[in-house]
Amino acid sequence: MARLFSPRPPPSEDLFYETYYSLSQQYPLLLLLLVIVLVGLLALLAVAWASGRELASDPGFLTTMLCGLGGFSLLLSLASREQRLQRWTRPLSGLVWAALLALGLGFLFTGGVVSAWDQVSFFLFVIFTVYAMLPLGMRDAAAAGLASSLSHLLVLGLYLGLQPDSQPALLPQLAANAVLFLCGNVAGAYHKALMERALRATFREALSSLHSRRRLDTEKKHQEHLLLSILPAYLAREMKAEIMARLQAGQGSRPESTNNFHSLYVKRHQGVSVLYADIVGFTRLASECSPKELVLMLNELFGKFDQIAKEHECMRIKILGDCYYCVSGLPLSLPDHAINCVRMGLDMCRAIRKLRAATGVDINMRVGVHSGSVLCGVIGLQKWQYDVWSHDVTLANHMEASGVPGRVHITGATLALLAGAYAVEDAAMEHGDPYLRELGEPTYLVIDPRAEEEDEKGTAGRLLSSLEGPKMRPSLLMTRYLESWGAAKPFAHLSHVESPVSTSTPLPVLVWGMRWPPVTLLPSHEPGEWGRTVTTHLHPLPWRLSSPARVLLLTSLHTLRIPFGAEESDCNQEKALSSFSPQWSLDRSRTPRGLDDELDTGDAKFFQVIEQLNSQKQWKQSEDFNPWTLYFREKEMEKEYRLSALPAFKYYAACTFLVFFSNFIIQMLVTNRPPALTITYSITFLLFFLLLFVCFSEHLTKCVLKGPKMLHWLPTLSVLVATRPGLRVALGTATILLVFSMAITSLVFLPAASNCPFRAPNVSFTASNLSWELPGSLPLISVPYSVHCCVLGFLSCSLFLHMSFELKLLLLLLWLAACCSLFLHSHAWLSDCLIARLYLGALDSSLLRPGVLKEPKLMGAISFFIFFFTLLVLARQNEYYCRLDFLWKKKLRQEQEETETMENLTRLLLENVLPAHVAPQFIGQNRRNEDLYHQSYECVCVLFASVPDFKEFYSESSINHEGLECLRLLNEIIADFDELLSKPKFSGVEKIKTICSTYMAATGLNATSGQDAQQDAEQSCSHLGTMVEFAVALGSKLDVINKHSFNNFRLRVGLNHGPVVAGVIGAQKPQYDIWGNTVNVASRMESTGVLGKIQVTEETACALQSLGYTCYSRGIIKVKGKGQLCTYFLNTDLTRTGPPSGTLG
Repeated sequence: MARLFSPRPPPSEDLFYETYYSLSQQYPLLLLLLVIVLVGLLALLAVAWASGRELASDPGFLTTMLCGLGGFSLLLSLASREQRLQRWTRPLSGLVWAALLALGLGFLFTGGVVSAWDQVSFFLFVIFTVYAMLPLGMRDAAAAGLASSLSHLLVLGLYLGLQPDSQPALLPQLAANAVLFLCGNVAGAYHKALMERALRATFREALSSLHSRRRLDTEKKHQEHLLLSILPAYLAREMKAEIMARLQAGQGSRPESTNNFHSLYVKRHQGVSVLYADIVGFTRLASECSPKELVLMLNELFGKFDQIAKEHECMRIKILGDCYYCVSGLPLSLPDHAINCVRMGLDMCRAIRKLRAATGVDINMRVGVHSGSVLCGVIGLQKWQYDVWSHDVTLANHMEASGVPGRVHITGATLALLAGAYAVEDAAMEHGDPYLRELGEPTYLVIDPRAEEEDEKGTAGRLLSSLEGPKMRPSLLMTRYLESWGAAKPFAHLSHVESPVSTSTPLPVLVWGMRWPPVTLLPSHEPGEWGRTVTTHLHPLPWRLSSPARVLLLTSLHTLRIPFGAEESDCNQEKALSSFSPQWSLDRSRTPRGLDDELDTGDAKFFQVIEQLNSQKQWKQSEDFNPWTLYFREKEMEKEYRLSALPAFKYYAACTFLVFFSNFIIQMLVTNRPPALTITYSITFLLFFLLLFVCFSEHLTKCVLKGPKMLHWLPTLSVLVATRPGLRVALGTATILLVFSMAITSLVFLPAASNCPFRAPNVSFTASNLSWELPGSLPLISVPYSVHCCVLGFLSCSLFLHMSFELKLLLLLLWLAACCSLFLHSHAWLSDCLIARLYLGALDSSLLRPGVLKEPKLMGAISFFIFFFTLLVLARQNEYYCRLDFLWKKKLRQEQEETETMENLTRLLLENVLPAHVAPQFIGQNRRNEDLYHQSYECVCVLFASVPDFKEFYSESSINHEGLECLRLLNEIIADFDELLSKPKFSGVEKIKTICSTYMAATGLNATSGQDAQQDAEQSCSHLGTMVEFAVALGSKLDVINKHSFNNFRLRVGLNHGPVVAGVIGAQKPQYDIWGNTVNVASRMESTGVLGKIQVTEETACALQSLGYTCYSRGIIKVKGKGQLCTYFLNTDLTRTGPPSGTLG
């Protein structure tokens, strides 16, 4: 019972291919076959009437014709209705075959005397079309072909075997018929096998191309999201073009420019507001956190700030430790940019107040806002980060530094733009900040109108700290609370691109006219929703499709199994299915577009591909083909197609040899084998064996190599035939002409003059002595079998599937003209003589003239025309699919190359955001974003290198385009620094970020967690030497820039080493960063350092001295937040004790 009510499994890929094959490729052929039969029947009636025959005198023939016309007209009307064909394809094909068979048997017994050679050509037509034109599988076609052959042989054998011995020997004729039918079956099966193989390959290539396109679209979406996670859209387009140029020129190189400067992507914007925010007390809190807690805390905090920024139309620029700054008015100008920033600052303070109230952790938010103009863009070559520069940005930074915790500190310029939207109060403080003190302008604190309401309501959130606070560390308590904010994970949007199906969605399937039960998709990444079933219905199609396409639409969702590089499991098949049908996602928030858009773009592309496989498309206007000649519109592609290799040519030649061999056996059976005919065939056999040896010589390589060296070139002959189109065409044409000529060779040995002894008036049936031979010549019975051999000649032309249509047309026309000329003109008397002998002594006057199909010359002419048009249709079909196969292969190669380029571009972009060892965590088929990336390291060397003189150099005036030219020089400095990273010896140096004119880098980040602790101190900190060498190289680069720019910039460097925490935070603009006391002290080493010197801590100095470097003490200095520290300067005159090196200053 369970089986009865269980859902029927979806159709397999083979069934889907068979559906496509029968509907797309064989459906038009079926219609054409019925049309050809109907036209042939009408032509028979016309010939019978034109030849003066009285149709009423032969009621059997007339009845057969009328029944045939009615029956095939009915079948044509049924086949024209595609809905019926979808459900009854095999029964309809069986009816067509049965009707053809019945028509052939009817022709046998109407129109005159029954002979062994009667309707052989018609049955040969039935056999071949069963394979080539009916939508049947190979087994069904073979069964139908063999049944057709046996029906003719058995019916004639039984019928003629019981007749008096008034005809030539029956067995040789039946044997000849059997050879003809066997050849027809083999040729038909060969044609069907090759066509199915080509069609299946084309079908798979089309689906592979579709998959490649979807991969390409996915990669483009990845690039778009990656670029937009770093840069605004207007800047992303410009920089993407340069990345593509770099990829084409080779990674690491940059395209040649007309000047010596690197590309500068910086623009000036006026009317913006800049917000700086710093979390007060976070440094102390962070020191108590585990690496995971720290990264989670930062991601949740800054994720919340990103949400607030999005609500207030602000753009986050960068995260510097626990400092967050953003801009309103970029990239598009906004009239209320100042109000946006103030609102955002108030909301940030409010969020921190709620956090402090709920957890009891002593942290606060200090915010500074200033309005003015900025230069915004990207500088450098690696680790791009959108940034802003100007005096107004510097002022906003100082407004934050001198602000009050929990308040928003604004300048007079911002206050003027608020237009009374917020109440303010004077800051009324003696500015400890020298920068603000020097400006001497008043500043203001914004009054939050909701602050008093919150105080009156109280803080119910304190319940959390009161309940759990005494039992839990403040950092853990804060982490627990922040998790409730639910900030998005970094690069989470990229996983949505690849896994658009987010809910369980049953998909109804309609195939062969029956509705399959819904199948529920269960995405593996949401195990909590396994029990939920969502009922859905097919969305109305927004485009018009034929009925076959509608079947394909409904079956494709279940039957496609495209390899996505995943393991073969149900889950992976569902993922593969979801990648083809992204529109079935019900979670609109996680998909980039709605259902209608996905239908228009996702499955619409799929059905555009499938519809192009339909053979009816060859007659319609196409971007790729000329609808009349089928030539490619691109001349280069046409040339490439004609010059393409054809390894299957040898099989074409082998099957043509089979046709030739069949002709040989037939003529040996029905003739008296004259010596001249035997000699002619011997020579032809020799030529064919030579051709086959040339075609299959590569298979004889082992044998040839064992022989004399002078024969070692023979195996290359088959390669030449397969790769040289000129040679291939010449050999193919010669082979077909050879078959043509040998099919009519027996006629050469018949008399040329019309000297028929059976047509003399004084000849009686008794006097003829039952002879069927002309005096001194071949038997007359060879005449109809010469017609049948000519029909096999037509078939030989169709065996060369990849031969061009125009050449096939020329050969078929030539053969049609030759055959009709022979049998209707020059040797027509032979047919008349045979009929005279066959009807010699007939007593019934109605039998003195046989029916149309009983007369060899008319039967032959009609057969020739039917085979000519049938094979012409198949030749056109073959030409179309050969070209389509070539086109799909070419498109697939191009798309794979483009996809590979896009994948490289995606990898390059991601590695430009993240370190090379971190990028694989966020890219690839198996990317997972459930966990934040974080890593702790025991020994990392951190470098801060700044150019303090640049602050004095920077100015904003009309001469330097409001500071733009100053930034151009800074871009050259940073870009030259970045170029050092491509050197092998600095491969371990990782750039972290740039902060104005300060360059931050680190070494030791590519070591695995815990690896350093297991190694001795000297080995674990050996990368400190690499960082020192890098710092010296930075100084050398700056010296070169000074020489060319006539400046005197000097580098100030601070180094420190120790444990750090690394991670990726931020959903809107994911950013890789490192945190810890080691980073803070390294920054202080730079800010308290001396120009031209490398300042290090005492611990770092000891480690460097153990590596062979020389350090000398600076003394004890005061370091903000650290108290009194003893620091050292690195001796850069001799970086190591021994060989000299370049100086830093």
